[in-house]
Amino acid sequence: MCAGSGWKAVPGSEHGVTRCDCQLRARAAAMIVAARIPKRYEHCELSNFTTDFPGADRSISLSQITAARFVQEFDPRDGKGLLLVGGIGTGKTHLAVGILKELIATRATACLFCDYRELLKQIQNSYNDSVQATELQVLRPVFDAEVLVLDELGAVKPSEWVWDTVSLILNTRYNDNRTTIITTNFPDEPAAGTGSEFSPRSSAFAATRRESLGDRIGERMRSRLHEMCRVVKMEGPDFRTKFKSASFG
Repeated sequence: MCAGSGWKAVPGSEHGVTRCDCQLRARAAAMIVAARIPKRYEHCELSNFTTDFPGADRSISLSQITAARFVQEFDPRDGKGLLLVGGIGTGKTHLAVGILKELIATRATACLFCDYRELLKQIQNSYNDSVQATELQVLRPVFDAEVLVLDELGAVKPSEWVWDTVSLILNTRYNDNRTTIITTNFPDEPAAGTGSEFSPRSSAFAATRRESLGDRIGERMRSRLHEMCRVVKMEGPDFRTKFKSASFG
């Protein structure tokens, strides 16, 4: 349409030309590469979410509707993100990547995908004198991304260093009003000992309870997440295990 010029004619418009679709597609493709989506999630789209998770719990279907509405109503000035909470294999990462790709395609939004565990490893490696990248060089794209997907929050065993690093990332993005989409396998519940349900009389329950998001990132950061994100709960079986078992049935 543009004969390689990158511009196509628009009769009656003020300038007479506009960017050709080929340029828009090339820009979107470059932004997808820059978003660092892992190869195993390259196929993930909002449009094929129900195909990958057929017959899912009602909360899974509702989460797709929430994701589509999030894209439609996205306003970078708002800074409000999503916290996708659910067990392993419920489609949280698929949904997060689908949102990211839609924002790139429809809004030309600068996005970045980060695996929580890999990010912490990169930061730790930056302390090694033999590594060229500094901690700030590792974190700068994370701080600056217009929309950040932080996958598997809480997956690393908590320590003071982990908590400090999580606080730095979340507080920086919160203060800069950046949108963050987070996935976690841990229930969005308080840390042990912070609520009446964890009184000494319920110590037996506390000893056997499943770890919560509050346990993994600390109550202060969990509270901050509630300011930054809308919580979306995704319930249901592990579809990866379900389909793997069915294939051997």
